[in-house]
Amino acid sequence: MKNGVHEPNSMTLSTIDPDGAPDARVLILKDVDDKGWYFASSSESNKGKQIDKNPGVALTFYWSIMGRQVRIRGNAIQMEKELSVKDFLNRGAVARAIALIGKQSTILDKLQDFDEALKQQMTRVRQTPDLASTSWKLYRVEAKEVEFWQGNEDRKHIRLRYQLKGEEWIKNLLWA
Repeated sequence: MKNGVHEPNSMTLSTIDPDGAPDARVLILKDVDDKGWYFASSSESNKGKQIDKNPGVALTFYWSIMGRQVRIRGNAIQMEKELSVKDFLNRGAVARAIALIGKQSTILDKLQDFDEALKQQMTRVRQTPDLASTSWKLYRVEAKEVEFWQGNEDRKHIRLRYQLKGEEWIKNLLWA
């Protein structure tokens, strides 16, 4: 933020689909602490279903203005229901209403159907402000590997990789 990075908490979440192919999309990092990195999604979305089958994920942050990237590999762990509800209720009304529609990534025949469903769910959100989607889940990524990349104009990039071995993080400098 201090360096003028637009949306510095945007990250790419990569999962594996049922055929073993990678799948990636941009999400918002909700929080980070000494236990891991947090994001939220519907467990009924493609990403939620993929995480349920294979919790191995990768997170990628790239801040071009600074020439920096961070890659994280680990497992996505579903957090307790209370934390998921709290996260859901902290979202804006429109975001909650869209999540309550519950059709993310399914085929939409016409935009009018979306507008009508959104209108119905907005009414529910206004009438029941503490209504939370049962499929909304907060996840924590527990890292097994973290790599920091610092770009350099002369292409002599610096790469540091930390790998968790037991309870210890092993640091290695990597070739650019």
